[in-house]
Amino acid sequence: MSHRFIDRLHEVLDTSSVLTGADIDERYYHDLAGRTVAKPRAVVRPRTTEQVSDLLRLCHHEKVPVTTQGGMTGLVCGALPNANEIVLSMERMNAVEEVDTSAGVAIAQAGALLQRIQERVEQEDHMFPLDLGARGSCTIGGNISTNAGGNRVVRYGMTRDLILGLEVVTANGTILLGLRKYIKNNTGIDLKQLFVGSEGILGVVTRAALRIFPAPSERQVALCALHSFEQVSSFLRMARQHLDGELTAFEAMWNEYYRLTIERVNGVVGPLPTYHPFYVLLEASGNNADRIYADFERLLETAKDKNLILDATLSSSKTSAAAIWRIRDSTLELGRTFPYASRIGFDVSVPIGRMDEYANAIGARIKAIDVRAFTIVFGHVGDGNLHLELHHEHTPDRREEFERLVYNVTGEFGGSISAEHGIGVLKRSYLKITRTQEEIETMRTLKRALDPNNILNPGRIFTL
Repeated sequence: MSHRFIDRLHEVLDTSSVLTGADIDERYYHDLAGRTVAKPRAVVRPRTTEQVSDLLRLCHHEKVPVTTQGGMTGLVCGALPNANEIVLSMERMNAVEEVDTSAGVAIAQAGALLQRIQERVEQEDHMFPLDLGARGSCTIGGNISTNAGGNRVVRYGMTRDLILGLEVVTANGTILLGLRKYIKNNTGIDLKQLFVGSEGILGVVTRAALRIFPAPSERQVALCALHSFEQVSSFLRMARQHLDGELTAFEAMWNEYYRLTIERVNGVVGPLPTYHPFYVLLEASGNNADRIYADFERLLETAKDKNLILDATLSSSKTSAAAIWRIRDSTLELGRTFPYASRIGFDVSVPIGRMDEYANAIGARIKAIDVRAFTIVFGHVGDGNLHLELHHEHTPDRREEFERLVYNVTGEFGGSISAEHGIGVLKRSYLKITRTQEEIETMRTLKRALDPNNILNPGRIFTL
């Protein structure tokens, strides 16, 4: 990358949109997990789709690689710039442009924070159901690039299911105007789905048409203690039967997660004792308050009668519901109470019926590497997604060995090495565990067709 190229950036974009040298803040080369890389040569902050197009057209011509950034909340090094890459930050394209309740759609720019979208839609008595712990800092563009899941997948699906249309700029600067506001659109290949979950390697999403729904007037949250994962699985089946379409979330926490969160995270209070083997947070929502409450009470009474749950507490207000959710949302805070260099986060999917067997297999096998290593397990059990935090404080030099073990066991169980966080750079060498060589080659074919100069987030997911 020459000095002439930096000069061309200033010519193509206004001066305030291009940062170089001392003007580049650390946040552009530092991510949520605490990793820091070398400072990029330039950071570009466009305000419009046309400016994104001008930038990519120039980079395509000069063969300068670009890494696109949103809220920098990723955990797989997907948005950290590599050497010789410039950063394309979407932070200035952060508007929620429209909320159309009649069509059930909101139009937002890619840099809009998830929480900002939620709050704007709530002003119209609607909801955008995508929800995750990083809501206050992650952007919708990042959510789209990783096909984020979160807490309400059991009812509303992944990000992919919440996208009506996308505006995308391809590697050569072409703008794809796919921002449509309706569900039914069978007019050839559904191009938007190429870009959802592709981690920015095929194009840059600039605006999105998002599905929104009438906000439920009632939301009930309960925290339950259970003796075994078999009972957790049975309780999930019962919750689906009793609550049907009202079931919004079903989150499971193994004892270590619940107990350590209560013990180590400031401000978190546990309404149930910390000695139970499993805990389930479940949520139901709808517009008939009496029915929601009655269905919830009936579910808990039936579960107790059948000895599925040992203890339970039901939220009595929005404050108590938020306090229960705070336990489940404290994953980052809990992780930060342990040494960074010796903790590894895993985001996997495995068949629900084999989750406990999987967690036990991981727990047993890591002891062969380090008898003092341990795992903290929790996740969105209602949709098959587990999160594991592996801690190996006494063997920090064996990180790769632990990673290889966990991903190989995931493959043995027929699982996915990434449920919702993407592949990025960190999981790239393990992609073959989940996807066949033919699938990976097909991905490469798409990449070469849409980005022949390999300038968009090169080296993420796979190499060419």
